[in-house]
Amino acid sequence: MSKPLVLVTSTNVSELAQELLRGAGADIAFMHNPVDEKAVLSEFTRRRVDAVLLRGPAPFTPAVFAAARDLRIISKHGAGIDSVDLECATAHGVAVMVTSGANADAVAEHALALMLCLARELPRFDRELRKGVWRDPAYLVTDFRSRTVGIVGHGQIGRRTARLASACGARVLIHSRARSELPQGMEWEQSLEKLLGRVDILSLHCPLTDKTRGMIGEKELRRMKPGALLINTARGKLIDEPALVAALQSGRLAGAGLDTFAMEPVDPANPLLVMPNVVCTPHIAAFTTDAAVQMGTIAAHNIISYLRGEIYDARNFLNPVVAGKKKRTGS
Repeated sequence: MSKPLVLVTSTNVSELAQELLRGAGADIAFMHNPVDEKAVLSEFTRRRVDAVLLRGPAPFTPAVFAAARDLRIISKHGAGIDSVDLECATAHGVAVMVTSGANADAVAEHALALMLCLARELPRFDRELRKGVWRDPAYLVTDFRSRTVGIVGHGQIGRRTARLASACGARVLIHSRARSELPQGMEWEQSLEKLLGRVDILSLHCPLTDKTRGMIGEKELRRMKPGALLINTARGKLIDEPALVAALQSGRLAGAGLDTFAMEPVDPANPLLVMPNVVCTPHIAAFTTDAAVQMGTIAAHNIISYLRGEIYDARNFLNPVVAGKKKRTGS
């Protein structure tokens, strides 16, 4: 019997993840850029693939699932699966799993870093000092601990970001579709519209769905306090980018910290990249050594267990309805 093949949609994954997969008797194949629909289709049409360790936004469309006759599981190296047609995966009997919470601390740290960077106007001072301009003793910035931070989405990343912001002295308001118990000192805000008008810093931590796509647009940006900051370490398409550019150019928003964009890799001509009141990073919030090992390890365990007919962690399973169903195999 041939070894199961695990396709990694990237050039690498952690050494520990590779050791786990090979130790369980699997072979591993890696992909090179560009990892687009054509490249993914090519992998499935030229060889049998039993499992995918999904890194990045490789597209798993109806055409891909139609070609992936032997595929049994997609295990995401992270939590966002907006590039996977989940309904189609379920229809084809393909399990879809994530690495719940594995990168939460890393992303929360990055979100806080963006908040502090903008709140203390570090880009401005860095830029001016490099031009030989020393500080103006009459110019003062506002303390972070006097700010109100709004967290949209109270999953594992949102919870950790809220705790970090609170630990730094900020007042924290939470808006989420599912209400849960909050630590002392934090407050729920049921209405997103009301939240927008109450916070000095808005930080997005919700998944990209049909309901959340473009959730921060022109109307929402107008509801925010003049001089507020917007942080996005979730998904770029949560925000209407042209509306964001307009709000930043007009001064309605004082700044934005963005780790994600509507199109990735980001277009070099994107006006956000040259705006002095925007801090941009290339979708690297989860790219830390600890998070990479944790995500790779859990993604590998998801695959190993599922191919054995077991579930590693039920919290990682996005479409458990497929469990136990016999997967159609190729000829």
